[in-house]
Amino acid sequence: MKQLRKEREGIVVSNKMQKTVVVSVDRAFKHPEFDKRISRAKKFYAHTENENIQVGQKVTIVETRPLSKLKRWRVVEN
Repeated sequence: MKQLRKEREGIVVSNKMQKTVVVSVDRAFKHPEFDKRISRAKKFYAHTENENIQVGQKVTIVETRPLSKLKRWRVVEN
């Protein structure tokens, strides 16, 4: 059985690098003990050939091979 690559949806928080954007991905889960919903955010560095992605734009990123020290994701949709 072939394993599919992970996909995440998030908001672009920085586009100041060349061919790289920083995407903030939020996730919500229920606390195991207190049953309260908690949200956490994580930043991912994603590769893009498209230079016109703006801050605040919603994008979909997909897992890929390591492209640099921090980049392991690439933008598939804007």
